[in-house]
Order: sequence, then structure tokens, then C-alpha cells
Amino acid sequence: MNKTITDGIIYMPPPFADGLAVWSSEDGTAGSATYDGAANAAFVPSDADFAGCLELQKTQTLQKLRWMGQTPMEPGVYLRITARVKAVSGAFPNVQIAGWAGRADDSHATGYVEVGPSVTLDTYGDIVEVSAIVGMGDRGGVDMVWGQDVAYGHFGLDLTGSNGGVVRIDDIVIEDITEAFLRNMMDWVDVRDYGAVGDGVTDDKAAFDAADAAANGRTVLVSKGTYYIGSNLTIDSPVRFEGTLSMPDNVRLSLIRNFDLPTYIDAFGDEVLAFKKAFQALLNYTDHQILDLGGRRIDIDGPIDMQAAVSNFNSFLIRRVIRNGQFFVQDSPNWDPDVASSSASYNPANPYQLTSVANIAQIVPGMLITGNGVGREVYVRDVNVGASSLTLSQPLYGPSPSQTYTFTRYKYILDFSGFSQINRMTIENVEFQMNGFANGVLLAPAGENFLLNECFFLRPEHRGVTSHGRGCQDLHLDRCQFISNEQSVPAPSRVSVAFNVNANDAKIRDNRFQRMGTTGVMYGTGHLILGNHWFQGDDVTNGPMVAGLIFTYENVKSVITGNYIDNCWIEWTNEHDAYPDYGSEYSFGGLTITGNIFTASNVASYFSWIVIKPYGSGHFISG
Repeated sequence: MNKTITDGIIYMPPPFADGLAVWSSEDGTAGSATYDGAANAAFVPSDADFAGCLELQKTQTLQKLRWMGQTPMEPGVYLRITARVKAVSGAFPNVQIAGWAGRADDSHATGYVEVGPSVTLDTYGDIVEVSAIVGMGDRGGVDMVWGQDVAYGHFGLDLTGSNGGVVRIDDIVIEDITEAFLRNMMDWVDVRDYGAVGDGVTDDKAAFDAADAAANGRTVLVSKGTYYIGSNLTIDSPVRFEGTLSMPDNVRLSLIRNFDLPTYIDAFGDEVLAFKKAFQALLNYTDHQILDLGGRRIDIDGPIDMQAAVSNFNSFLIRRVIRNGQFFVQDSPNWDPDVASSSASYNPANPYQLTSVANIAQIVPGMLITGNGVGREVYVRDVNVGASSLTLSQPLYGPSPSQTYTFTRYKYILDFSGFSQINRMTIENVEFQMNGFANGVLLAPAGENFLLNECFFLRPEHRGVTSHGRGCQDLHLDRCQFISNEQSVPAPSRVSVAFNVNANDAKIRDNRFQRMGTTGVMYGTGHLILGNHWFQGDDVTNGPMVAGLIFTYENVKSVITGNYIDNCWIEWTNEHDAYPDYGSEYSFGGLTITGNIFTASNVASYFSWIVIKPYGSGHFISG
């Protein structure tokens, strides 16, 4: 690019032969003194080396020569000012290119370097060429880096050093040498041309904003370097990263035209950080409702706290989608479960509370609770440290009034438990490759309509999808696969659970569950279990099998239709009832089982397809 050619801009000052009235002995600003008629300056029409030149005697400590014309400055354009000088007589001065930076209102733009390298003349008659490059980008080779507030410059040279010497100066040349810095064909703007430093310390936010504003349909190029961004940044233009960004955790990056994980990986140089930043942007404004992972594999060595990644709010009720990628778990102690043991008191009249909890500070939301009288898949929903109490996901059917409980916190790839509520979150076409080290997804404690579509949950350590509260209301599991890490383990010894539900109206459709310890534990009513295949057999001849799908509410009002149920049974209990004996409630009923395939092979003789197991007395089957 050359602005003289493309835009017809004239950078060259007039030759000295045209007169000295436009050559200032000051800064070059309007009204400043000129060399026209000055006693120490004269035009020499013929010189052995210079066809026509200015002869100037140094009479001041700083002898200035400035063209009074306003040379325009703009981002992305680099100018070289060149002067050929020779000493004629007297003391030898120092020579350097110099300028004066002017704003659009003709005020002085201060704080910038306004001189080039200095050269000392040391031989009479020898021609010395001095030059300097000026521009708005901090690039190698640029001597005078000026900022966005500079509109033009007055350029020339300075003589410094001893007074009394006489020099001759050839016509000064100002030329556009942008091609030395930029490609000849550009469909992009470089953030460095707008003042970005890229040292990882200087806040380059303003430069990025300026480049984005100037792009006008072109791509913003983030060239090599590390760019610190100290406040929220939105880039509306297409963007390409050769360098990387450094941002505080609570600062957002919104890429409007390139909102996908591969671009965020380019931006941050780290897959996990890129995912966190992209998710942070997804829940804030990006003009997008879908985060496409671009088919990328994210290697991960610890759980992702999804609320901490967003950081600026605790609930989100609008549909958002994460799709098309893989989380690949690496072995790390970050996945080790946290285990605590505490004594606590339980009163069935307050069924969702444990009180007088010892060592309450060790207990965190999402912990699995085990102990005498505790049903399956009971979790800590929230903790009140000050009151030494905690809220349970389900009541307990038969603990002692005071006893010791074990609390186990599994670690999940995507942990939504830090949110108070999440509605309409969708994860689709995502593979959770847990490799026996980690667990899949932990839902928020409240929410509805969480959708998992066509996802793979491969080899979970303990759990696939966990609800520790009521974030599972109207949960959708559609066309997913859950494949156990316990393929060769006898069925009764397996510990994995594919999913659990504490609320109502779950839709479990067209899924495949392969040799999990338990396929699902479901409380509540209104569930639709349609078109699934769950198989939990093992390699033990005539071995005891275990429950596949477990309902823990008596009057379940649910449908099991068109499923393939293989080497496991449907179990129906009331283990999540603080008063498990029959009272005034409905007893077992409301379950419709139609059109299923039941298969059993190499099972014990006492095997049954449907097992109803009350945890109290007086119950019956309704109807």
C-alpha cells in the first residue's frame, strides 16, 4: 500500500528552489518564523553535489528546520523522512530528523518521540544521509511512534551541538514506505498499527477497539505477541489471531463474527481457558445462542466450574447450546473425590434438613450422602455453615436421630452446581471421554428443561449426569450413550450410575446404557421412558443381577414403553420418603409398562423383571 499512489496524497515538501517562506526556524506551525530573508540561511542554486540546496549556519543551541506544510498521519501508514547533509565550514554539528506532532485542532500532541537518530558530521564535503520513520504502530524500525490523537506532522531536521558551523542541505524527502511493514494486498487491519504493544503488560484494549472500528468489513489481525486486555472487549469484525490475549478471569471477550471454540483457542492458546472464556461470552451478549466447539478435542485435567467461568451472575434462564466437540480427561489428582465424615441429626418432620452437622465446613453442595437409612442418590443441595445445617436433595427413610454420615464429592467435567438456577441449557453432539478418572455433568440445584442430545458419556468413574437438587425438572436425555468403565466387573460390584432425577417430567428417549452399575434412579412423576436400551449383564454364569431403572416414588404416574431391558430389572421403591410406612398417601401405582423387550441370560433362578420394594409397612399395588 502506498497512499501517494492509491489516494493521491502528496507527502513531499517543495524544493528549496521554490523559496524559503514555507521553511520554519521553529516548529513549523502557522505564524512561526521562517528562513525567508534570514541572515543565516540562503538558497544555493548550484552545488557540486546538490543541484540546489539550502545553506544554513548554526546560530542556536537547537537549530530547527521544519516544513510548514501539514503532512497527514493515519493508522497503518508509515513515512520515512530523509535528508542529505554536508558540512561546509566551522564547527561540526550533529544532525537528526525531527518533527512536530499536531492534533486535528492544531494543538501539540505531547508525550511522543519527535526526533530520529542523531549523526555527527566530521568531514567537510562528505555527504551524510539521515533518516527516520514515523508511524502509529510500535513496530521494529519505527523511530517516532505517534498515537491515535496525531492528525499531522511538521517535518524537517535539527542541528545540535556546537554553533558556528555551516552546512548545506539537499531537498528533504518524505515518502510512504508502508510496504516495508505490511503486505502489498491487505484485507485486514493489524492491531499494532493502532497502538497495541503486545508485551503482556500494557493494556491494549483501546488499540483493539480502534482497529475494530477501522476494519469496516475487513479482518482484524492480532499479530504475534501477548496482548493484555484489562476490560470487556467486543470485536464486531472478523478476527484472526497470530498472537494471544491475556485477560483477568472476570473480563469478557465477545467475538461476534467468529464465535466458535477454535477461534477462542487461537485467542488464548489454551483449550480449557478458551472454553471457559467462550462459555462466559455465550451467557453474556455475543449475538449468538450456540457455542460450536468446532469438532475440537479439549484435553482437561480438572473439573470446570461453569459459574466461576461466567462469574457475573448466578442464574441463567434463556436457551443456550454447547455443541460438537469432545472433552478428553487426563489423569490427575484434581479428579480425586473429596470425602468427609460427620455426625448429624435428622428429624423426619423436617425431611430435607440435616442439623447439628459436625465439621460443617468440610461439606459442600453436590456431595453424595451415604449412611444408615439413606436411600440411593441422595445429595447435599446446599450448606448453611453458620447454622451447622444442610439441605438434602431427598428425605431419608430411616436413619437414627443422630448418627454419622459419609459425604463424597465426585468431580465433574462440567459442574453447574455453582449456579442457583439454570433453565433451557442444551448440550448436543458432545463426547465426554472420562477414561475412568472423572464424571460427566453436575446440574444446577434448580432449573428446568436441561437437554442432553446425542452425547456420549464414555467410561465415567462414578456418575454420568447428576442432579443434586431440582435442576432436573423436565430433564431431556435423547439419543445419548452411556458406556461403563466397569465392563468386566460383576454386576453387583459396579458403582457407576448413568443419571438420577429428583424432580418431575423427565424425558429419557432413545438412549443406550452399556453395563453401568445402575442405569437411572428416578424420583418424581410424569416421566417418559421411551425407546431405550439398557443392559447390565456380566460374564458370571448364573450370577445375581441388579436393578437397571429405579423409581423411588410410590404413585409414579410414568410410562416405560418400547425399551430393550437386558439382564437387569425395573425396581420400584419409596426409599426417598421420610415416613416410609403407608399413611394417607397413594401407594404404589400409576406406572405403565408396555411394548418392551425383556432379555435375561446366565442369571440366577430367582431373577425377576419387576421388583417392588417398599421401605415401610402397609403398602399395596393400586388397581
